Amino acid sequence: MYDLHCHSLLSDGVLLPSEVAARYFAAGYKTIAITDHADYSNIDIVTDAILCFTRHWPKDAKIKVLPGVELTHLPLSQFKPLAKYARKKGLKVIIGHGETISEPVVKGTNRACLEADIDILAHPGLISKEDVEFAKKRGIFLEITSRSGHRDTNPHVAELALKVGARLILVNDSHMPEDILPAQELRNFGLKAGLSEADIDNIYKSIATYMKF
Repeated sequence: MYDLHCHSLLSDGVLLPSEVAARYFAAGYKTIAITDHADYSNIDIVTDAILCFTRHWPKDAKIKVLPGVELTHLPLSQFKPLAKYARKKGLKVIIGHGETISEPVVKGTNRACLEADIDILAHPGLISKEDVEFAKKRGIFLEITSRSGHRDTNPHVAELALKVGARLILVNDSHMPEDILPAQELRNFGLKAGLSEADIDNIYKSIATYMKF
């Protein structure tokens, strides 16, 4: 099991990255990514800290930790340059903060994220069919999440992605200890969104192939 959308106290989470990893391992996960929120104000501080942490994480640890970032609430023109910058710094997982219905996200953010060098479009809300088709073309994962508020549009995202054949990913988008659900409970959110057990198995296989786990 993998969760490539996790936050620590480097942004709006409450746990050190090491505790995030420890709690995810206890919950049955094999690989996670620390993907704290960033914009131009803090991208160097946040990503340098995450890169330092993952470089020093033991190679033989029972859970693998990848360095990542979530580009959050940016002006639309900033997604491309910041994603490029993050990739150049060596981050393995780049997330675009999508148009969730639970926050005031600028209209057009989904498309701006998808046009940038990201891996995952987080909580894309009531994403259009055209943008789902574009995500498929770009090979970008669309997020199904257990996070309160963001998860309200999971069925919409899942339905369109299955119709179009776009990639999906299951995540907790964890910020606090109680957000880190056991692996099977996260799968259940996929089932509630309308995915089958086979669909979920294929999602994890796709993630493993893409990330070369």
